Amino acid sequence: MSMITQPTLVRDHSLKLLSGSAKVWFLFAVAGQLIFVFHILHFYGGATIKGDLAVWNEILYHGIITGDTMGNVALGIHLLLAAIITLGGPIQLTPWVQKHMRRFHRRNGRVYVVTAIVISLSGLYMIFGRGAVGGPVMGAGNTLNALMIMVCAVMTMYFAMMGKLDVHRHWALRLYLVVSGVWFFRVGFGLWILIHQGAPGHTDTFDGPFDIFLAFGHTLIPVALLQLYFWVKEKGGPASRKTMTLGLVVLTALMAGGIFMATVIFWLPNS
Repeated sequence: MSMITQPTLVRDHSLKLLSGSAKVWFLFAVAGQLIFVFHILHFYGGATIKGDLAVWNEILYHGIITGDTMGNVALGIHLLLAAIITLGGPIQLTPWVQKHMRRFHRRNGRVYVVTAIVISLSGLYMIFGRGAVGGPVMGAGNTLNALMIMVCAVMTMYFAMMGKLDVHRHWALRLYLVVSGVWFFRVGFGLWILIHQGAPGHTDTFDGPFDIFLAFGHTLIPVALLQLYFWVKEKGGPASRKTMTLGLVVLTALMAGGIFMATVIFWLPNS
């Protein structure tokens, strides 16, 4: 009997450790995103209420541009929806909401998907209508992010409608990560500064080696790590699960450092 149950016990223990480390990562991410949302609402929303939109240009490279009505509207929509979708994602992924508030979960999911698509389209309009900060390479990275958001949004809704909930959850998690790309960019930048006590590879025009790496990394790295997590959780053994658990603990610590630096450098001074 012990020869049969012992591997199962080890497997369940490694799964609990892996799931627990993922939940801790998620809690830290949500905390950091709430700080980001506060910054958006306080800085941009406060300036809007005061009627002083010119203040946006203090931290935006392509902010309010005189005569560019459509571009300015797209920017405003982009910023407003960024706050909404950053709040909506964690709510949508909370297990308690999924279990006890199913009708709200479905409705909020539709709003989340539509918002993701609209925010991507507004981002693409600004990239191709105003030009991307950092030039073609940075523009390509942001375009990739927008396209992946729209693909993940469509796939998330499609599998929900098909009733394939396990596949739906996987796509919903991918959507959450790519939607959070702007946030990951700032956290990654903060972590780089924390590690190096500076920003080697960065230029004021965002076309340095590190800028180019982060232009694509802020989208591709989180999705790749999530795919690895799926594989380890579903097909890996106890050893690989424990290794992944340790990796998530390290990633959480690094993310916490990036959140701290992004808060100190980018968000608090402009809130």
